[in-house]
Amino acid sequence: MNSEKHWKRQVAFGVVCLAQFMVVLDAAIMNVALPSIQDALHVSQSNLPWIVNSYTLLFGGFLLLGGRSADLLGRRRIFMAGLVLFGGASLAGGLAQTTLWLVLARAVEGLGAAIISPASLAIIYTMFQEEHERNHALGIWGALGGLGAASGGLLGGILTDSLGWEWVLFVNVPIAAAVLVLIPTLIEESHVVGRARELDFPGAATVTSSLLLLVYAVIETHSNGWASSTTIGCLAASATLMAAFLWIEAHAQSPLVPLRIFRINTVRTGDIVAALAGAGMFPFFYFATLYMQQVLGYSALRTAFAFLPFSITLIVCSVIVSRVLARVGVKQVLVGALCVMAAGLYLLGPLHVDWGYLNLLIPLELTAIGFGVSIVPLTVAALSGLSHQESGLGSGLLNACRQVGGAISLAVLATVAANRTGNLVADGHAPRAALASGFAAAFIIAASCVVIAAVVAFVFLRPRRQSEAPARESVAEPSAAGGH
Repeated sequence: MNSEKHWKRQVAFGVVCLAQFMVVLDAAIMNVALPSIQDALHVSQSNLPWIVNSYTLLFGGFLLLGGRSADLLGRRRIFMAGLVLFGGASLAGGLAQTTLWLVLARAVEGLGAAIISPASLAIIYTMFQEEHERNHALGIWGALGGLGAASGGLLGGILTDSLGWEWVLFVNVPIAAAVLVLIPTLIEESHVVGRARELDFPGAATVTSSLLLLVYAVIETHSNGWASSTTIGCLAASATLMAAFLWIEAHAQSPLVPLRIFRINTVRTGDIVAALAGAGMFPFFYFATLYMQQVLGYSALRTAFAFLPFSITLIVCSVIVSRVLARVGVKQVLVGALCVMAAGLYLLGPLHVDWGYLNLLIPLELTAIGFGVSIVPLTVAALSGLSHQESGLGSGLLNACRQVGGAISLAVLATVAANRTGNLVADGHAPRAALASGFAAAFIIAASCVVIAAVVAFVFLRPRRQSEAPARESVAEPSAAGGH
């Protein structure tokens, strides 16, 4: 590859990563601004969670459809459509004058994110042909995603305090606009061609509805409870729709999700591990933030700065892991990283009301190392064995498993923590000590999820056999910026 093409590809890669950073940042940045939004728009306490949940609901529900649409209809085209939705919804949300207005804008943002995230990973996967380059790119992509999650609180606190809550949404607009302008000149279109481009609408409708109902049931358990008729009804309907989806996919000529891909060991195992790892990491961010603010008394800004060592370590580990992956092996690196992550979470088990920041530092750093190192091998495993034209589908599956696993775990552990806290307060314990104990219980269970993920990876993940490779479809791939 000549120097001009190489430079163009690197710029294209940076632009795609910037879009993914924006999506992950937006999911984290809103939490800090919620009190200001509640005051400004007079949001009721019962409606306040929907400013976050509307985003989560659409994001989790449409990931599979977004990923497969990128493969079939054009990765660049779908990526740009997601940017238009996301940027436009961010602008509308910043201008919101009512709760409903803001909730609807956040929902459209979630839809845009469900399109951008798998499409961006699919673009990167097809952009780099050489394995070492691809793994290095995936490391940077994952590191920026982790940085967005960890730095959302910091940037949210700064923007809310200095410019107002509206800017946690307005900040997305120039980023989305810049990426939209640059993408057509940097990345050529790529997609599956021929008969396989037919979109499976019945399959898309059933799986998207199933995921929407599942995510809705989970995020509403804090108010409805797990045993309520609403929760049970939504879960039953979700299971029924998922069964219908599997039947449709088994009989469709051009299925949204070809069921044969689940015969690929690396894909099947990678997605299961992603769900279990997400079940550990989603609660970590949530409960660590609450512990710092509600137990240790940190401000939102101080809490954000407390996560800076975590963010730096995560970025460094995500980038350098690609250099050792080929020598050590995907399975070994992934299992080791998950064990380190589980150790970090487990060390938060003795959480105490009198802990200082230094007591938190080692668990935080171990968790960052494990999480940062696991990103690349997990992504490589989950996409291994898929042809390039199915990279969007593989990305959507990976993100959907991580999102749903994390959402379910967070709902369950929030209930566990609340029940333990309530019982201790009823027994006469001080509220802050009871909170710390409740959070500690959640960390232990989160660590157990990651341990199970490590066991699954160790036992079931094996090098892909040639017979497991899916049949190739006719595909039009990029010829310039993609380096093909």
